[in-house]
Amino acid sequence: MTAFDATLHSLALQLGPQWQLRAVAETGSTNSDLLEACRQGAPIQPQLLVAERQTAGRGRLGRSWHAEPGAALTFSLACAAPSAALDALSLAVGTVLVEALDPEGLGLQLKWPNDLWWQRRKLGGVLIETVSHGGAPRAVVVGVGLNLVAPQVDQPSAGLRELDPRWTAPLALAAVLPPLAELLLSWRGFGADLQARFSARDGLRGLPLSTGNGLHGMAEGVDAEGQLALRDGDGHRHGLRAGEVRLELNA
Repeated sequence: MTAFDATLHSLALQLGPQWQLRAVAETGSTNSDLLEACRQGAPIQPQLLVAERQTAGRGRLGRSWHAEPGAALTFSLACAAPSAALDALSLAVGTVLVEALDPEGLGLQLKWPNDLWWQRRKLGGVLIETVSHGGAPRAVVVGVGLNLVAPQVDQPSAGLRELDPRWTAPLALAAVLPPLAELLLSWRGFGADLQARFSARDGLRGLPLSTGNGLHGMAEGVDAEGQLALRDGDGHRHGLRAGEVRLELNA
């Protein structure tokens, strides 16, 4: 038995039999578990794995995801890889998450490329990984970590209970899973609609940024392919497909 059992029963009725929904008390990494399942060669069934506790959660660039038991929601989704490009899928996933968790627009924002922000502090993150066969993606695994309370880590962090103290991990999962499932199974690329929706929650637009390779400039939003536009001091516009950006508010 887990804290998610009743929620998964309700979600199964909403999503239908094509989705396999599982909860475990503890695992190393839900993304790693689903990646291994997708490598087994069987047909890829859309599936969710949610854990009450992860002992080896992962973020981008090999970072660990810190979460004390009961202080976060950590889950992963897997499905057959769509034919459309996956480049901006993390932006779309983030957009769906903030819309579901903060439908009234109280201030939950997106930090390109894959973080959720509350008052310029990290509240959650998205990790996209794929399983390939013959050089082409066979399956895509989407990992999501959402803080319920801010962890004690070496970066400014936030938790969902700052928005509303009633949030629990099962309630958050019930809010975000249906729109995420719809997004994954209908993915046709980023496009103008998702670009507009991302822009409405874009926390970086209009702020001074720097990149890991020494580029400095002002953020001007994302384009229809999910690239971050950065205009440097000479007026040149740069499009960033991936990478890390840092705020330079004191520059």
